[in-house]
Amino acid sequence: MKTIEDLDVAGKRVFVRADLNVPLSNGSITDDGRIRAVAPTIAKLLQAGAKVIVASHLGRPKGEPDPQFSLAPVAVRLGEILAAPVSFATDTVGESAKATVAALADGEVTLLENLRFNAGETAKDDAERGAFADALAGLADLYVGDGFGAVHRKHASVYDLPARLPHAVGDLIATEVGVLKRLTDEVERPYVVVLGGSKVSDKVGVIDNLLGKADRILIGGGMAYTFLAALGHEVGISLLQKDQIPTVLEYLERGKANGVEFVLPVDVSVSGSFPDLKTLAPVADFEVVDADKIPADKEGLDIGPKSRELFAAKLADAKTVFWNGPVGVFEHPAFAEGTKAVAQALLDSDAFTVVGGGDSAAAVRILGFDETKFGHISTGGGASLEYLEGKTLPGLAALEG
Repeated sequence: MKTIEDLDVAGKRVFVRADLNVPLSNGSITDDGRIRAVAPTIAKLLQAGAKVIVASHLGRPKGEPDPQFSLAPVAVRLGEILAAPVSFATDTVGESAKATVAALADGEVTLLENLRFNAGETAKDDAERGAFADALAGLADLYVGDGFGAVHRKHASVYDLPARLPHAVGDLIATEVGVLKRLTDEVERPYVVVLGGSKVSDKVGVIDNLLGKADRILIGGGMAYTFLAALGHEVGISLLQKDQIPTVLEYLERGKANGVEFVLPVDVSVSGSFPDLKTLAPVADFEVVDADKIPADKEGLDIGPKSRELFAAKLADAKTVFWNGPVGVFEHPAFAEGTKAVAQALLDSDAFTVVGGGDSAAAVRILGFDETKFGHISTGGGASLEYLEGKTLPGLAALEG
């Protein structure tokens, strides 16, 4: 894949497909990690004299403008990070976009409104998607793909647009791909994987592929209760995917056959109801129980203290660690200790540590850890998982052409 250094960008209109899909609360950005991650690529292009057109999606609008998903707050924050003005187009390929791009001088940057406000961005129909890509191509001379969090999507700005313009990868994607190769092709062992989050079904493909690569797989979060149920344990009202139990049993057997150790929680923090994440009110009936003794009327919401010690011990000798998914409801103080313990264990190890995007990356920042102390914090949870599953990612394939 070509890099920015392979392009002559001076005086050119450079379309940068970023992933600025940041969490918002009442119009305010609650985690700007993805903006900060792509800022160096944009700054490099500006310093080289490019006219930079940044584009991204945010949320899941239904192919038409929706104010709650506007990128306007992102334009303000991007300008603060770049310490440079960022103009904002109030549409994607309409009059505002055309006028805003036409007004750019060398070394200036604009951000287009949410790409998903146009139905062509996510259309299944090739012609509809292609028509939107044609309109986007009309705004630019060159294309730089740097939205790693979107490269697993066959969307117009990710897949179709690179075919219409000379293109290269940005520094963020180049770094992400290099890191993922260290998790697949150049692994230093022991290789330990920590998987959390809510659903086993979200991680089926990656577990399947890692059974031939990892040395240990630590399971936490909501998905752990399907594993515990598969072993015949009562899980109360905990999150459970009964349809995944046969798959889990198969994975446990394959793990034994392949010498891959599965590590499950031995104790859990439970409550009779899910905590209020808006008020963070104290949880009255919080208690810690053995993982095989969850009361029928309680829900597991975090790994317990014995499990935290166990997970830390299983990570202590690792040389490579991939962590995707918090191991508890970290947003509430009563159930954040497990996720804190995993993050701290990564920092305490001598391993090359990769935090796999999404909620895990947010947890690292929200819980107050110094993200620069980890080997790499990915900007693309879903893209990282699909890469580790061995899938072809449309956005990467387009940039290789």
